[in-house]
Amino acid sequence: MEQMENFYDVVIIGGGPAGLTAALYLARAHYRVIVVEKEHFGGQITITSEIVNYPGVERTSGAALTETMRKQAESFGAEFLLAEVTGLDLDGDVKIVRTNRGEMKCFGALLATGAHPRMAGFQGEEKFRGRGVAYCATCDGEFFTGKDIFVVGGGFAAAEESVFLTKYARHVTILIRGENFRCAQSAANTARNHEKITVLTNTVVEEVSGDTALRRLRYRNTKTGQVTIYQPADGNSFGVFVFAGYEPATQIVRGLAKMNEDGYILTDRNQKTTASGLYAAGDVCVKPLRQVVTAVGEGALAATELERLCSAMQEKTGLHPQFPTVQEEKAEALAKSDGSLFTGDMLSQLNTVFERMASPLILRLYLDATPISNELRRYMDEMAIQSSKLSVEIGDAADEDHLPCVRVCRADGSWTGLSFHGVPGGHEFTSFVLSLYNAAGPGQALDEEIIAAIQKIQKPVDLQVLVSLSCTMCPEMVTAAQRIAAENPNITAQVYDLNHFPDLRDKYQVMSVPCLVVNGGEQVTFGKKNIQQLLEFLS
Repeated sequence: MEQMENFYDVVIIGGGPAGLTAALYLARAHYRVIVVEKEHFGGQITITSEIVNYPGVERTSGAALTETMRKQAESFGAEFLLAEVTGLDLDGDVKIVRTNRGEMKCFGALLATGAHPRMAGFQGEEKFRGRGVAYCATCDGEFFTGKDIFVVGGGFAAAEESVFLTKYARHVTILIRGENFRCAQSAANTARNHEKITVLTNTVVEEVSGDTALRRLRYRNTKTGQVTIYQPADGNSFGVFVFAGYEPATQIVRGLAKMNEDGYILTDRNQKTTASGLYAAGDVCVKPLRQVVTAVGEGALAATELERLCSAMQEKTGLHPQFPTVQEEKAEALAKSDGSLFTGDMLSQLNTVFERMASPLILRLYLDATPISNELRRYMDEMAIQSSKLSVEIGDAADEDHLPCVRVCRADGSWTGLSFHGVPGGHEFTSFVLSLYNAAGPGQALDEEIIAAIQKIQKPVDLQVLVSLSCTMCPEMVTAAQRIAAENPNITAQVYDLNHFPDLRDKYQVMSVPCLVVNGGEQVTFGKKNIQQLLEFLS
């Protein structure tokens, strides 16, 4: 019987609730399925600190709920890959999914890429993004501790995140364009009745302005025409959080499947798109309610339809994707997980990467007498135990301004240009592991055009990426900067956990992450960027 390399029954693009549910259903039905996610498994819901309306679960966080979903799917044999899908070829019986880490073949694909926050469009929004204008309460709320916060929007996100922001803010004012909230009454009432929240309806933001931070806000009542200027008397800064809806992440299927005027993909009642072998589920679809419960329902429905497709295609083609075997080395790593800093899942991920590393690396540590330095030392020691290709050595603390720090060095002792200041845990665990893979080779696959653009940079460029370990948007920027630096000796990429370095926060007036500082402040930009976007910015 003919076999193919990297061949799956289904490739799921997107690791949010819809994609994870589909993976669970397909894997449980004994189909080979892989979930490809470019940022972090769990999707947008991971930034929600509290979920109380998911049936059967009284109270949980978005991150905890989706991690349980991921583990369920994995327990039945679903596979997972952190990579960016760059294109689809849906012609023929066997489809091709192209990623920045190679091609995969399959009988069917599920698009579950979700949606991303939309800008509101008021004057000054783009200019002050990261300097007072923000889009993620979990990522950036702490930067506004003790300050006034204005929330723009009237949906679920605006109501729920406003309540979350009261943990930090002196006071929260919600500005709603319409007559009322556009969400469940329970969520709206929680916001309306909160002692630290004021709700203003029929109100639009016209402009924000300031210097290195927001100092002035102008908004207007659309019924009365009254214009209000908010300008703190003490000259203090404040924050504006925008929750003005979402844009669907459907770029990779433009021209392949039909969409509506807003870019949401059209499906039939069984989640099938107009493209051959392509299904869609979750927030990328046209739907009246965008909630976890609707996403998982669509993911389950799409999976059952894909089961029928795959069964028919196996019979028609005679092709049967082969499941991978569990390697003994991975099993040993999982057995060692008790009492470890790393979970079994993390050890499995580590060993997968370490097996593919072409060259040995040195993890050179720069430490002081603080507990965080002790934590970094233990973290790196335990990581090095997992592979003979890694070793740890101690550097001269005087050589680094911000301690603790780990520099990734080659076997000859030379620095690769990659470093992390703090401890690379949380959402930065995966990006740090990828930095080792990229530094040791062969590294994540890149298009020839991207490689040429990276090598075109001939002058020294120092990239400082300022992050929060709780931020789900930071890893993409970190990975892009590190991948570019690993490919070009003229470029360095240093990552800083801002929780430990308030001097950098103050120096660059950081009120949102990720923040990219180029050459010590020649350029400063905020928001996530992939490799292509980062190269365009640097050029």
